[in-house]
Formats: sequence, structure tokens, C-alpha cells
Amino acid sequence: MQDMHEPSDALTSLIGNSQDSSWYWKERDTSILSVVDEANPGTQGWTRAAAFPSEIHVELMKIGSIPDPFVGFNEHAVQWVGEREWLYRASFGLSEDQQKRGHFHLIFEGLGTVCDVYLNSHHVLSTDNMFRTYEVPASRQILRDTGNILLLHFKSSKLVAKELEGRYGRVRAGSTNLGDPSRVYVRKAQYAWRWDWGPELMTCGPYRPIKLVAYNVRIASMHTHALVSSAPEMAPRLKLDLTLTGDVSTVALIRVVLSDRNGSIQSQSVLVERSSSQEAHISSMDSVVDWDLSGRVSLWWPVGYGSQALYDVEVSVLTTSEEILDIQRKRVGFRRVELIQEPLKEPDRHGKGTTFLFEVNGVRMFMGGSNWIPAHSFLTKLRPEDYCAWLTLLRDGNQNMVRLWGGGVYEPDCFYNTCDELGILIWQDFQFACGVYPAHDEFVENVKKEAEDNVRRLRHHPSLALFCGNNEDYQQVLQWGDVEDLPARVLYEEVLPGVVAALCDPPIPYHPGSPYGGEGWDTADPTVGDIHQWDIWAGKECPWQEYAFRNGRFVSEFGVPSFPDVKTVEYWLAGNTGERWAQSRLMAQHDRAGSHERRFGIVMNENFRLTGDLETHIYNTQIMQSEAASLAYRSWRREWRGPGKEYTAGALIWQLNDCWPVVSWSIVDFFRRPKPAYYTIARELKPITVGIIRNVKQNRENDRPQQFYEFGAFRSVGATLEVWGTNSTLQARAVRLELRCFDILSSWTHTQSLDATLLPNQSTELLTLPCPHPPHGCPESPSGFEKAVPANVTLSYSVVVGARLTDPVSGDVLARYADWPQPFRHVDFPDPGLRVEVDSAAGKVSVEVEKPVKGLFFTIDGLENRGDAERLVKWSDNALDVLPGDVQVVEVRGLENEWIRLRAAHMGCERGKVVHRR
Repeated sequence: MQDMHEPSDALTSLIGNSQDSSWYWKERDTSILSVVDEANPGTQGWTRAAAFPSEIHVELMKIGSIPDPFVGFNEHAVQWVGEREWLYRASFGLSEDQQKRGHFHLIFEGLGTVCDVYLNSHHVLSTDNMFRTYEVPASRQILRDTGNILLLHFKSSKLVAKELEGRYGRVRAGSTNLGDPSRVYVRKAQYAWRWDWGPELMTCGPYRPIKLVAYNVRIASMHTHALVSSAPEMAPRLKLDLTLTGDVSTVALIRVVLSDRNGSIQSQSVLVERSSSQEAHISSMDSVVDWDLSGRVSLWWPVGYGSQALYDVEVSVLTTSEEILDIQRKRVGFRRVELIQEPLKEPDRHGKGTTFLFEVNGVRMFMGGSNWIPAHSFLTKLRPEDYCAWLTLLRDGNQNMVRLWGGGVYEPDCFYNTCDELGILIWQDFQFACGVYPAHDEFVENVKKEAEDNVRRLRHHPSLALFCGNNEDYQQVLQWGDVEDLPARVLYEEVLPGVVAALCDPPIPYHPGSPYGGEGWDTADPTVGDIHQWDIWAGKECPWQEYAFRNGRFVSEFGVPSFPDVKTVEYWLAGNTGERWAQSRLMAQHDRAGSHERRFGIVMNENFRLTGDLETHIYNTQIMQSEAASLAYRSWRREWRGPGKEYTAGALIWQLNDCWPVVSWSIVDFFRRPKPAYYTIARELKPITVGIIRNVKQNRENDRPQQFYEFGAFRSVGATLEVWGTNSTLQARAVRLELRCFDILSSWTHTQSLDATLLPNQSTELLTLPCPHPPHGCPESPSGFEKAVPANVTLSYSVVVGARLTDPVSGDVLARYADWPQPFRHVDFPDPGLRVEVDSAAGKVSVEVEKPVKGLFFTIDGLENRGDAERLVKWSDNALDVLPGDVQVVEVRGLENEWIRLRAAHMGCERGKVVHRR
């Protein structure tokens, strides 16, 4: 990054980013034999690019040549685009200052993907990896002062992949709806070939900036070592390594300044010693400075554990007269991160095994977060503010880790910068997903350079906690059982860890794959490494209620899909009322999950009353996802039981976001509309939480399992409640547990309380007791089923149990949870007597009820034609379970707008009703 405050001799300009230098594009005309001849501005078909960086689908949509592939069945109408060749052309000149420089480089930060580059008709570069940064010297024999023509010739990655498959052989890649297996041969974002949540949109183009650097001397690389010693000292230290290129003999001085927002903290000017052994145009300097910064800087902490202290390191290269030849800055944070895999002291239900936990600055932390996929099928449609909005949502949802999944891209710098600022730890997959990748020499060398480029680019970010070799490559080979070997093991077990170890100081942990850990690639072993828990929804198709017992040492993927907001559904329907039903062809077009019809049928039939009403169905799928995900977080966080008993050290839901409007596992849909699961997960990841599980004693050994509570094939003879609390803070916390029970069939209630202390940084068991219930023969019991209940059968089947943790001094509510009878299809949800009060000026919504209400979800009506107006409405909480006598107040921004209509849906009123108008 060039300093914009002080002039530098090294000049960087963006190609095609000025009034007299624009980009144009066209489809390759194969009747013109030489592609160079096609660069002539007089050649027909050139269209000025609407924006740069650019992707061809976006350009074609801008001029109306293709329809929006996110609407209707249009995805199929644009497949031809990915099978054609495309050209981009820009003209540019050198400024007077640039002309005075002696060295010139073209830097391509992202070409997607198979591309030949020509400068003034000279072939200067061939690319085949969209993840690499390519740097090409531009000699003055080719580069002119004016009228330079840069031509990019993009070939079809889809067709190139098939050609490579013909050369090296067809392999297995993916299970269901994960694109053509030939994708493994091309270093392009794998989700572009289609995934089980995304469309097949094989776009191409210069999707990241192209720069011209003119210089006499420049900083080619700048490695900041923001070191922190081990506990208990935790002493910060800064080392700096530099590599200079150009006329390095003119360099006399290196000036290094460390500063924060308040100004300079430390600075030093270092004389450069001439060495006859140095190459004429390259100079590498290790330990330019080595500063002990104890007491001068603060440590960087993940969100919830401290502040995110960040510092600028500015390096200036100067001549003897202190003329600045080049200047660069990097922002760093001082932290120490370690992946701890050590034997557990005691076994859990799965056995003993080892931990898989993250320790930052000497503190072991439970990781609660999400998996991230690219937030758009067309990456150039994303702005820095979009990444910031997405990651702020994650942080505001009390999440502290994001996993960048291996079938997408290494995200732009703004993503990692934002994580640094927000305190979000990053699990970074290398870009391999669900396939048998090759390992021939050219491929391995290409991947090594890709890894070196991205590790160098990302290593200084304090948020970066882990590099991981791949997503599910080991697991899928194990599951298939008919693949003899995984050639890419050489990448995951030698090349990639070698690059990380060689280039990262301070060290950044490396993990060979996700999941990975058990002997003989037993990636499902819950006692070692991380697991992907897909026995719910996929795999064994277990009921979601089994999440409580299907934990592992670290669960890096799990999830259940749901429909998005009904307004998102209306977007892809585009007025097609004939397809406006849950199982229509157009709904299937926007649901890529394998066997989704059968799997939705199973889980919805198990838990909800079937419906033909679309709004009700959408709401039910969202509640199903919300209940499943929150149960997983609640139960697995319980398994963070303290030193030597860290049985589950993290859970990352699949997935935070979408790349197009779709039915998927996301907890926030493509248009950044949070689903109920986003809010219930946020409550489970608060610093203080409370949980309940209801264990049922059945009257026959072959009765249905406990997840169905009292509603088995035979009636239950008893039920026991287990109540616990969690505390992620580093101090013990005194609390008062209030247990309140309500019978939804009568006016019977029960209340009890106890004082307790939540131990720091772990869960604490609080109470085990028989589930309270109304007495037999209660005069209010309605006729029918309840009258026939024998005396030995528990009546807790209609009891809602609410737990609150409060501060014993102030009475402030710290945490809530309500345990409801299940399955919901058997529950006759009462009219809650809902009262909603809106104070728009204060930004508060108050809710109280006469009877318990389940899944109270507020949405905003009347925004269909108001663009991004909906995003102005921000909820601090939503998808509430509210009990009588416990008024809940939600903070909300944006309700002061005069066009707001507030709609509330809940179980028993799934379509919702308007409860407030302005």
C-alpha cells in the first residue's frame, strides 16, 4: 500500500481507472485467426466495461444480453457464457513522472482464470490460477509512453477442465450436486461449477485490480513479525524483514515507524550497509529492527476477551538526501495463537482422546462461529462495505470465529482487515473441496506458488488463527471406499504445511484437512481432531434432537437448511404465481441440497403439522433450523467443562451466508435478512447462558427415543430436567436460577429458585430434578386424551419449563431459555394473549404474554419497492420464546420510518399478523 500522505518515488497506478484509460470487452471472434489482431479498437463488438474489476456475466447483464440468472430458471439460459472465450482490452499511457522511472511491473491481483495476457501485441503472461497474484516486468522495449494496449484473452475454464480430465483421467469429486469432477484440475473457485447451495455460473474476467508500478527502488516484500512470548510473560516484540528491488545501490536509509491512532510509539532509522554479494537489483534484509515493546503496546484479543489493539508499521526507503524511494504500511496486532491437541484428563461419552482447542494469549477459548462461502456468485458485485456488514452481523451475533471454506476463494484484504477490527478469529482453508485432487508436478508447483502468495498476503493479520489443508477430501475418500489413494496428500501433508511453517513467524497453526484426526482417516472419530456432524439431515438422517449427543472435540460443520425470508422467495419467483408452492419446480430450482425433497419430508413430518400454505411452510422450516442449531450450540457448549474436560471446544455452523437467493443452510439469506436461527444462536453464544434438557423415562424399552419427550409410541412414566449454565468470562459469576413452569392446557404453574456460582470459562451443572407437572385429576384438564392418562404416566407432556439466570443483587436478567414439549406437531399452541408495545423514538419493542409463546419472529412488511430500506431495521434479538410475567424488551433501529408495518409470527400463528403500523 503506497502512503498517500508523503510523496514516494515509486508510483502505482490502476490500469483502466481514469477518464482516458477504460476497459472494453467482447466475445472472442474465432474467425479472426490472431487474437492480437482482435485488440484493434476498430474491430467490431467491443463494449465499454460498466465497472472494473469486471466479470463477463455482470457485463452481459448490464447491457441486457443475458437475464438475471438468480431469477426463475434463468441459470440454464446463461450456460453458454461459460463455454465461450472472452476478451478484455485497455489502453493507457505513462505520466511524465512515471516516464522518469527505470523499472516497470504489471501486477495482476486476480485473473479468473485461464488467461493469456498481451502488452502491445507481445505475449507477456499465461495464467491458470485465479488465486495467485501474477507480477510481470514490463520492459521499455515493449512499454510505450502513450498508446499502450493491454489485452486479456480468457478461455473457457469449463472446457479446459475437460481437456485436462481427458489427459489425466476422470476422478471422483463431491457427492451430490457439487459440479463436474473435472473441476479439480483447474485452480478456479470450485463453487462456480455448482454446489449443493449454489448455481453453475462459470464466469471469467479480471475480478481484482490490475496495477502498473513504476519505480527506481521499491519494497518488494515486507514481513512484520508481531511476536508475543509464551505465558505468563506475554511480552510483545516486533521484528521486520524487507526485500528491495531496483537500483538498490541508491538506498542509504530505512526508516521504521510504529504508531497507533494517537501517534508514533517507536521509530528507528537504519543505515543500509552495502554488500558486494548483493545482486544488483535485489536486496534482502532480515531483522531491520528488533524491538522489545513490553509496556508500549497492548495485546490484540478476540471479541469478548479484550480490545482489538492494532498498530501501523510504516517503512520508508530513503536516499542519502532522504528522498523517499518507496513507502509501505502494514497494520498489525500482537497476539499469540496456538492449537492445543493434548490428552484429556477424563473420558466423556465418546471416550478419552485429545483436545482440539484454540488458545489465544494464554487463554483457552470456546469457539462459536460460522462457515463462510463467497457472498455472491459474481465477486465483483461485492463492495468493502458488504464484507463489513456481513462480518458485523457475525460479531453482533456473539460469534468469535469464521471459517473460510475451501471451495470458494481467498477473500480480499478488506475481509481480513475487518476481522482484525472486530476481533473475529479466522480459520482459513486452502482452496480444495470434496475431491480427489491431482498431484502431477505442474499442479503441485502451481499450488505451492498459490499458497506462498496468499500466506505472504495474510500472515500479518492477528485474526488469522489457522490454515487448513482442505475441506472434506480425506472424509470423502474414506466414505466412498472405492478410491485407492489421495494423490493430493503430498499437498496437504508436505507442501502446504511446509509453506506455512517457512513463511509464518509468529507461527500460525496448520491442520491437514477438515475434518481430520482419527486413525486411518477416521474423520468421524469424535475424540480426535475436528468433525463435520452430518448425521443430522444428511448421512444417517438422524432426528435433529440427537445433536445433544453427537458432539466431537471441535465441530467445524453442522447444520439444517431452511427457506429464506418470503421476500427473498418472491425475488426468484418474479411474479410467477403458478410456481408459488413449496414443492414446485421453481422452488426445486432454488434448492440444491441433495435429496432435499425426502429429507425435508422426514424432518418436517417428524416435527410439524404438514401444510400447503407457503408462508406457514417457510416459517416452519426456519423454526426447525433455529431449534436444531440452537440445541447444538447449547448442548455442545455444555461440553466445555473446564481444564482437562474440554470435550467440545468449538462449533461452526454451516453456513452463515449464501451466494444467491436459495433454500440453504444459511442463517442469513442472500439479501442479508437474518433467519430465526441467527438470533437463537446469538443467545446461545452470549457470555452467560442457561440450558435445559428433558430426559424421559419410557414405559417400554422399545419406545421411541428421548428426543420426542413425552410423545412416544407409548406414554412416558417420568421426565427429568437437567439445568446448567455457561460462563465464557474469566471470572466466576454469582447468579440466581429461577425455574418457572407453565402448563399450556391449564392454569397450573410452578416456580422455584436457587443461588449458584458459574465457574469461569466453562459450564456449570446447576440442577437435576423431576420435571414438575400438574397433579392427576386436575379439574381444568380438558376431556379426551388427558382424561385417559393413567396415574403412572407423567403429565409433563404439556409443560413448558423456563429458566432464567439473574444477577442476585440487581435482578438484571443475564440469560433465558424455555424448554417446550415436542414434537411441535402434537402441541396445541395456545393463544398467547400477545401484547406488543413499540417506542419508535427510543428504539424499543416490549413484548408480554398471558400464555407461553414459541418462536415469536418479527419482520417488516411493505418494503418490496424500497431497495435496501429493510436493512435499516436492526434487531438486537428476535425469534423469542416469551413466558408470562417476563416482559422482554428488544432494541431495534429503523422503526421510526413512517412506512413501517411490524408483523409478528409465532407457533400457532405461523403466517403472522401485523402488530404495529406507522
